[in-house]
Amino acid sequence: MINLTTQYMGLLLKSPLIIGSSGLTYSVENVIDFENRGAGAVVLKSLFEEQIRHEIAITLNKTDTSLYPEAEDYISNYTKIQQVDEYLHLIRDCKNAVNIPIIASINCVTADEWTTFATRIQEAGADALELNVFILPSDFIKTGSQNETIYFRILEEVKKHIKIPVALKISSYFSGLAYTIQKLAWSGANGLVLFNRFVTPDINIDKMQIGVANIFSTPEEMANTLRWVAILSDMVKTDIVASTGIHDGKALIKMLLAGATAVQVASTLYKNGFGRINTMLKDLETWMEEHNYSTIEEFKGKMSFKNTDNPAAYLRVQFMKHYSGIE
Repeated sequence: MINLTTQYMGLLLKSPLIIGSSGLTYSVENVIDFENRGAGAVVLKSLFEEQIRHEIAITLNKTDTSLYPEAEDYISNYTKIQQVDEYLHLIRDCKNAVNIPIIASINCVTADEWTTFATRIQEAGADALELNVFILPSDFIKTGSQNETIYFRILEEVKKHIKIPVALKISSYFSGLAYTIQKLAWSGANGLVLFNRFVTPDINIDKMQIGVANIFSTPEEMANTLRWVAILSDMVKTDIVASTGIHDGKALIKMLLAGATAVQVASTLYKNGFGRINTMLKDLETWMEEHNYSTIEEFKGKMSFKNTDNPAAYLRVQFMKHYSGIE
């Protein structure tokens, strides 16, 4: 019998396929469908720190608070509560509807007072919390270490308020990626998701407008994640989940061989429909049968940097002439 179960942050997943945070996971009906198709866990659509701040600003602009100085604080707190309450209802409804782990998600850029809402997320029944953090290193007066400090502050503040596992979904934009990830693991991150994906700007040359390009990931984007999962999976004492560019069963298998505990998918569901979940898991089962594996643990990390016969392949960043075949 093929057993697809895996452990992620102490949570038992019936399969290593996690539905990543997106508009698809803002629906209880979709979450039920994901469970029925074999998904191991669901990360709910992110609650954005900036979204809360934006709603507060809109409300304050519509309100004359000059007569009552305390009104501004009241409106700010009320708006935050309204935004968070809607999210808490989603958590509760999903927990009541399915048996797989429900992971809440916050997209954050500071370690401000919003971190206290993590307690309410825990009380609503979330099995874990994923912090989607990315600080664009575009400030000319901030060093790389100053930007990286924000990640540690956010993790520290959230961990003060909750006991459920906390994962960090981060980018590869660090001057010392391996060192920073190791420090995050030491600082209490129960899981690390590599990597988050950003809005990519584009320019409409006819309308002279800035827009968005490449909303969904492509399979080619998997390579960077594969490299770092393979390098880090043996070295970091925390669970690593692969994300970005994972579109089919082969990509799922590759990430597990590289050492990932699980993978997150979203773009492939937009492009190919929810049936892709069934197909990916069936492909995984078929491959395991063909290679005489009955559990994920039997082959997880078998092609990691530490275990492969050619570890230098993960470190190579330049094509030599006889490798590239390009004259």
